[in-house]
Amino acid sequence: MEKTWLQSYPPGVPAEIGPLQDNSLAELMEKACRRYGGRTAYISMDKTLSFAELDRLAREFAGWLQSEGIGKGSRVALMMPNVFQYPVCLFGALRAGCVVVNVNPLYTPRELEHQMKDSGTEAIVVVENFARTVEQVLPHCPALKHVVVTPMGELLGALKGALVNLVVRHVKKLVPAWNIAGAISLRQALAAGRAHGFQAPALGLDDLAFLQYTGGTTGIAKGAMLSHRNIVSNVTQAHAWITPFVREAQELIVTALPMYHIFALTANCLTFLRIGASNLLIANPRDIPGFIKELNKHRFTAMTGVNTLFNALLHNPEFAKVDFSDLRITLGGGMSVQQAVADHWQQVTGKPLAQAYGLTETSPAVTINPLDLPKFNGSIGLPVPSTELSIRNDAGEEVSLTQVGEICVRGPQVTKGYWQRPEESAAVFMPDGFLRTGDMGYVDPKGYVFLVDRKKDMILVSGFNVYPNEVEEVVAAHPGVREVAAIGIPSEHSGEAVKIFVVRKDPMLTQEALIAYCRTQLTSYKVPHFVEFRDDLPKTNVGKVLRRALKQ
Repeated sequence: MEKTWLQSYPPGVPAEIGPLQDNSLAELMEKACRRYGGRTAYISMDKTLSFAELDRLAREFAGWLQSEGIGKGSRVALMMPNVFQYPVCLFGALRAGCVVVNVNPLYTPRELEHQMKDSGTEAIVVVENFARTVEQVLPHCPALKHVVVTPMGELLGALKGALVNLVVRHVKKLVPAWNIAGAISLRQALAAGRAHGFQAPALGLDDLAFLQYTGGTTGIAKGAMLSHRNIVSNVTQAHAWITPFVREAQELIVTALPMYHIFALTANCLTFLRIGASNLLIANPRDIPGFIKELNKHRFTAMTGVNTLFNALLHNPEFAKVDFSDLRITLGGGMSVQQAVADHWQQVTGKPLAQAYGLTETSPAVTINPLDLPKFNGSIGLPVPSTELSIRNDAGEEVSLTQVGEICVRGPQVTKGYWQRPEESAAVFMPDGFLRTGDMGYVDPKGYVFLVDRKKDMILVSGFNVYPNEVEEVVAAHPGVREVAAIGIPSEHSGEAVKIFVVRKDPMLTQEALIAYCRTQLTSYKVPHFVEFRDDLPKTNVGKVLRRALKQ
């Protein structure tokens, strides 16, 4: 497909990104810290962390890793919400040459155990609210030998930190009791790293930077291997896209999506760091009144989010009272932005909401809308520089403009495959190197890409992937269940919600009991919201359950 989208590129955005200026993410981060040392890099709970402080603390954490023999290629897991500890440990691990394994802190022990064992993670940093989960999986994860447990307020200063920890532990009672032999605090790790010192390892663009877990096309979560080249390329692509619309060292971006999610990781944590922006960290975006209170304290200029987050803000009457006079960029991704939400956003804020599209496997940005569009256009945007996009039919042949097919992508941001899964890696690539996204869409004559539907059965709940196979496996393990099938159904609150169809073994089994059971095995967004009991399930002649028939 010819790059028809180039005709619609905003002025100043190049067709290609050219040679990369940074040989690793460590180099990218170090350059930013040197250039913007005195500026605020992150804001959390009324405290600030400068670029210089970030540089120092990350260096100390890298030193601790090296003191423990955790070096280049070792997997280090980060299990925390948006707090100062995340970027400190992220950049420290990357500088030490380690491979970062991002973990959703809301994972159940079963989910965490799979990810730790699959990745071979050697060390984990976890906010103490979730230490109990780590404690439960440790006996089953022999490679996981180093545990750093950090209280929420550990890097907020003595007084503020003590107050935050008091509230979290004793007022809100958010820290279940835990006991992990040999666990240390982050402060202890930083002190040890400071004493040990740090020696920068040789790092190159082809070294592995992240194992970012996703379901890929089907099934249980697997680690997309993202190299320094993949992420540096995508940061460079995103930087080229936003450069005409941002001001160096003057932006303040609202970071409500968790930075362990690939969208906020690349867009907020890395791309905006490169231009010397400040990140306003929202530790709990589900607390909408608290979130709005934070917005009222700052003159923010940019914000990223998912449709459900924008919708939740808009439905709180206090949101309309926020000062939006400095807001210039609002970017939605992770799931489709609904027209009604985008229209409502512009009505309340006076600013348009732009949509982007990407995948974990593409680091993630594939397409972004021009940031000077006057209003929402329903498109997922234009392919970013140095990205090839092709719409293919089931035979792998490219279709014409405006025809619907599977969106396929090729570019420097695309993963080489899944960790230790060569067959599944091979299955997602075309012979010519294009990645099959599993999403159906088309390109219009101006080059704008439109998403039509998902080819795969994946369910998208508030921007997070839920895979029917995993839900079905959990439900099928219940002694009262004979058969089960899971699908996604539309939801006003989360885009989609999980619904299961169950053939009972125990006639007394209730919806409430089954959902309660699922809550012990699945992260909240994966838990079915609806249960329909049936006498049988529709199947093919070889016995495969027909999810499509259930959707219909």
